[in-house]
Amino acid sequence: MWPVEYAWRKFGKGLWMGRGGRVTDADVVVILITFPIDADVEGFAAGLVDEGSAACVTVLPEVESVFRWAGSLERTKERQLLVKTTAGRVDHLQTRVRELHPYENPEFLVLPVFGGDERYLVWIRDATNGAEL
Repeated sequence: MWPVEYAWRKFGKGLWMGRGGRVTDADVVVILITFPIDADVEGFAAGLVDEGSAACVTVLPEVESVFRWAGSLERTKERQLLVKTTAGRVDHLQTRVRELHPYENPEFLVLPVFGGDERYLVWIRDATNGAEL
């Protein structure tokens, strides 16, 4: 777990600035997306990978989300998706999610990746860089 002093904020496209003013290139990102339990999550995930928008989409088991929507407290069963991709694919991926996702306002949270097994990070870059978007 990273200490609080390593909290990062977005600083330009693909660049992130830490509290100490250090800028680093976070070219690999993980995007969080929730998906309705009764929709075709497998087709959605496979489509993102097949078109090269994502290197991998991990579909987690059913979760329950509690949130406020249109002034009411809501509870719904959903699937949580962990989408591994590159910072250069984020804008295209967000457009695709808006086109394909059944929700009016789908979750789309981008988390920078500042470390990991370099072989895995290279695989993510390679899996997304060859696609024509």
